[in-house]
Amino acid sequence: MNITDSGAIMSGKYDIAILGGGPGGYVAAIRSAQLGFKTVIIDKDNLGGICLNWGCIPTKALLKNADLYEKIKNAGQFGINVENCSFDFPKIIKRSRDVADRLARNVEYLMKKNKIDRIRGFGKFANEKVLEVFDQNGNITESIEASKIIIATGARARTIKQIPVDGEKIITSTEAMVLKDMPAEMIIIGAGAIGIEFAYFYSVFGTKVTVVEALNSILPIEDKEISEALTKELKKKGITIHTRSIVEKAEIKGNRVEVTLNSEGKTSVISADIALNAIGVTGNVEGFGLENLGIELFKNHIKVDKRTYQTNINDIFAIGDVIGPPWLAHVASAEGIHCVETIKGLNPPAIDYDMIPGCTYCQPQVASVGLTEEKALAEGYDLKIGRFPYSASGKAFAVGEREGMVKVIFDSKYGELLGAHIIGSEATELIAEFTLAKSMEATFETIIKTVHAHPTLSESNMEAVANAYGEAIHI
Repeated sequence: MNITDSGAIMSGKYDIAILGGGPGGYVAAIRSAQLGFKTVIIDKDNLGGICLNWGCIPTKALLKNADLYEKIKNAGQFGINVENCSFDFPKIIKRSRDVADRLARNVEYLMKKNKIDRIRGFGKFANEKVLEVFDQNGNITESIEASKIIIATGARARTIKQIPVDGEKIITSTEAMVLKDMPAEMIIIGAGAIGIEFAYFYSVFGTKVTVVEALNSILPIEDKEISEALTKELKKKGITIHTRSIVEKAEIKGNRVEVTLNSEGKTSVISADIALNAIGVTGNVEGFGLENLGIELFKNHIKVDKRTYQTNINDIFAIGDVIGPPWLAHVASAEGIHCVETIKGLNPPAIDYDMIPGCTYCQPQVASVGLTEEKALAEGYDLKIGRFPYSASGKAFAVGEREGMVKVIFDSKYGELLGAHIIGSEATELIAEFTLAKSMEATFETIIKTVHAHPTLSESNMEAVANAYGEAIHI
C-alpha cells in the first residue's frame, strides 16, 4: 500500500494514465512510454486482462491439449500404436493456468523495462484529471493526476435473467477454464467463437456436448458455407447442435440444469450437468465514476470518436472491448497504439475495421477477413469466388489434415479482394496472408504470381485465388 508513515495518501502526476491492463491497456502503456510520455497503468488484477489471464491465452493452451489428445487417439492411421491412452484433467487445467501466469509475469516485466509505473488497485475518477486508487478493502491508497486518461477496462460475460449464472451449475467461460472435474454432459448456450471452442475442447475429452444458438448457424458472423462445413465436422465429433433455438429459461434442478428451448415455435427441454453461458460480452463501465463525469455510453459501452478514441470529455479516451465490437484482443492493441500516437500528434491512419481478421481455434480452425459471400452480395457486388479444398493439397494429405477449404471472394469489376475465409488446419495462421494482401490492395495476379513454397498449406491460398480466375492447377 503506497501510504506514508503519517498516513497521507501518495500522489503522482503523469502525462498519460491508463485504467485497465489488458491487451489494449498494457500495449497503450508501452507505446506511450516509447513516445516519451510519463506513464502509469492501473489494474487491480494481473496485467494482461481477460485475454491473457482468462481468455485468449489459457483457452488456446486448453485447446492444444485437446488437439494433441485427439491426434494421439487417431495415431493408428499413421502406423503408430498407442495403448491405454488417458488424460489427467486437473493437470490439463493446471498447465493452462501456468501458461497464463507466466505470460502475466512477462507483461509485468515489460512495464519495468519501459519504466512504466504500475499500480495495483481499483481506479476511479475523482474528476476529469484525477484517478483515485482503492485497495481490496475499499481504502484509497493513491491519487493520480494525468494530462490524458485512457479507459481500457475491457468487458465481461453478458448475462440475462433467463440464464441465472451461479458459477457452479450455470457458468461462464471463466469457470469453464478451471472446472475441477470433467462433466459428463454440458449445454453450451451461444455458438460464437467462445462457445464453439469450449464445445470442441470438452467433447474431445468425452463430455456429451449440446450447443444452442438463436441464429441460423453456428459462428453466425462467419461465411455461411464455412459455418455449414464446421457444423458437419463438429457433428462428426458427436456434438449436438440446435440452431434457430431461443433459450426461454435455464433452471437448476438438483444436480442438473434444465434448459427450455423455443425452436421456431416448438418447445423442448434439454438437461445436462452444467450449462455454459456464452452469449457474448458487455462493457465494464460500472464503478469507475464515468456517470459523474457525464461520459457518454451506447449500449453499455463507451462512445468514442473512432478516429481519435476520445470520449465526449476532453482528454479522456477509451479503447478495446469497453467501446464495443469487435471484441478482439488484437483490435484493442491496435486501438491502444493508435490512440497514443494520436495524442502525440503523429496522425496515424485510421484503423480499417473491414480488415480485422477473426479466428476460432477449434479443430478444424476457422479464420476470416473481410466480407462474407452473403454480405458482399447484399452490398451489390458482382462476385468471383474461388475455392480450394484441403483434400487437394499435397501437404494437407501428407500430414493427415484433409478436412478444410480456402474460399476467396473478389469483386469481378475491379478485382478487389473483398473477403477470405478458411476452415482447416492452421487456418488462424494462414489468414495473415490475406489480411496483408487486402490491406495492401493486392490484386489476384499479385497473389497468384507470388511463389509459395511446396509443399505447404499456404499453397491452398494461392490455388483458391487462381480458382476464382480459372487458373487453378491442382483442381
